[in-house]
Amino acid sequence: MSSFRKALKSKQRNHHERSQPDARKHLGLLQKKKDYKQRANDYHKKENTLLALRKKALEKNPDEFYFKMINSQLKDGVHMSTKQDGDQVVTEEQKKIMNTQDIAYVEMKRVAEARKIEQLKGSLHLLDVSSKQKNTHTFFVDSKKEVLSFDLAERLNTVPELVDRVYNRPTVATLQDKRILGAVEPQSQMKLSTARRHEYKILAQRVNREKKLFVISQKLQTRKDLQDKRQKIKVKKETAKTAAIYKFQTRRKR
Repeated sequence: MSSFRKALKSKQRNHHERSQPDARKHLGLLQKKKDYKQRANDYHKKENTLLALRKKALEKNPDEFYFKMINSQLKDGVHMSTKQDGDQVVTEEQKKIMNTQDIAYVEMKRVAEARKIEQLKGSLHLLDVSSKQKNTHTFFVDSKKEVLSFDLAERLNTVPELVDRVYNRPTVATLQDKRILGAVEPQSQMKLSTARRHEYKILAQRVNREKKLFVISQKLQTRKDLQDKRQKIKVKKETAKTAAIYKFQTRRKR
């Protein structure tokens, strides 16, 4: 039992590494084992890298050959390819497959952005995009006298200060409730308006990104269609916001 008690970690003393003696304070901190291990690992890593490079240089085949040696030349210290367009390794079919994959990826990202835009629109409802009220609400009365004495605030059962609000228009009974008045403070209203502006900023950025992805998708599709061997006439040039438009020769389908 005594041996088990001695083996308990709770009964053992904590090991403390000694610090730098006062006589050697001018030499800096005393190196611990973890510092030595870190320095030793870095040294051995560099040593192994040099050994591997030296071995690779010794075992290099002097008769090694690959086609890049004859298809490139040095110009101003930069290797430039001398391969002509007629020597392309990629076939037309492979190009179409690669372009199709690019279009599929861009379309996937565009659809994802469109879904996120719809989610943001559903949560924000686009209530305070503009200061003007676009919707109209018609009230019907029985006589002209009621038209002259019509009070919109009384009809909506709210205070005159909140008549022009498009959203969150509480009634008089709601405003008289002390709990509601205590909960809606100017600071909390300011935080809500700041968060709402941030959400609308994100929405505008996503809409702009979705438009850019749509233009990229159109341009990729146009480049894919241009690989067809049919005769074509350019109707509209390509711009930064629109893809080029071509008119192709009609072909009868089999």
